[in-house]
Amino acid sequence: MSGDRKSQPYRTQSFKPSPDPLPTYAPAGGPWDALPFFDDGHRQLAGGIEEFVKREIAPLAAGDEVATEDNAREYVLRLANARWLQYAVRGEIRACSLIRYHLARASALADAMFAMQGLGAIPILVGGSETQRKTWLSRIEEGSIAAFALTEDGAGSDPAGMQLKASKVDDFYRLDGEKTFISNAGIADVTVVFARTAPGDKDAFSAFLVRGGTKRMKAKPIEVISPHPIGRLFFDSVDVKESDRLGSEGDGLKIAFATLDRFRPTVGAAACGMARRALEESVARAKGRQQFGKPLAAFQGIQFMLADMATELAAAELLVARAAWEADRGAAGLKLAAAMSKRFATDYAHAIVDRAVQIHGGLGVTKGSVVERLYRDVRALRIYEGTSEIQRLVIARELTR
Repeated sequence: MSGDRKSQPYRTQSFKPSPDPLPTYAPAGGPWDALPFFDDGHRQLAGGIEEFVKREIAPLAAGDEVATEDNAREYVLRLANARWLQYAVRGEIRACSLIRYHLARASALADAMFAMQGLGAIPILVGGSETQRKTWLSRIEEGSIAAFALTEDGAGSDPAGMQLKASKVDDFYRLDGEKTFISNAGIADVTVVFARTAPGDKDAFSAFLVRGGTKRMKAKPIEVISPHPIGRLFFDSVDVKESDRLGSEGDGLKIAFATLDRFRPTVGAAACGMARRALEESVARAKGRQQFGKPLAAFQGIQFMLADMATELAAAELLVARAAWEADRGAAGLKLAAAMSKRFATDYAHAIVDRAVQIHGGLGVTKGSVVERLYRDVRALRIYEGTSEIQRLVIARELTR
């Protein structure tokens, strides 16, 4: 992210994470990839990403708070070198879901960086020309950082309200306006920017590829509760070649919605990964913490909390796996399945993490503890790429049309 500001650690006493903070992945009822929506190739991939995360991601995660931008760049580099980004670039949603699940268990920042490579690549995959695909998809797979710029102050859940304008001038477009809450703002090598190209509604918008360092495009960081390179983008008469437009003029929202529908199940997968980590930490805490002469796990109140957490997580994992399967087979019911999976998984992941904080007591709200970090990390998932409320509207609309 541009600028010199860096997140500062709290000056109060903090919990020190262990050198190897990631617990062994051994979920009750078997691993997520054992579900019938995944095949043997996915199971092999899941084993590989689990080992990669343990070796390459978890050791860095404790530094996400104080070295956010450095870690963000390093995560993309490591994911590229290990060839995990190829799945994001291809838009293979079951593979991406498994990758995000295991990344999110260890580091929300690593998960976000993988996700942004997908959100930057899929618009090119679905709307780009052959030249654009050849130019940019390989670069993103090799570690060029991508961004997806749709949101504005007046256009969050209602993208048709966007005001960033792209005026046609000879063989280029001139962009004027602002975007906000853009992940990788200021550090992206290429940003997919959505802008108004005509008056009207759904056909009034187009999508453009804007290179990092383009003149008269500036970024300003936004500080959020979970470490993340995110900010505002300002366009002051920024010129973009016509050849950098994705698809035809007026295809912008079609490309944006196709991207979000296709990638949305992976948000649920990240939520499930965070919830799985919260459950693992809670089981360990309940078995190891003694109160009144016996472990917390011996108390019925704690037992009921753990039972509900495990049941809700299993249900969320099923919904997400089905939606990812629907995405990979190009099913007509993807929009409904994707909305259901994101709504359920992100809402219940938040509830699971909240119970984890309760089980940990004071440690659960101590800066630097695993569940305190998860509590901050999981919250944004109910907002980005379509709020829980928007997902309910989508579900209802699909059921009643």
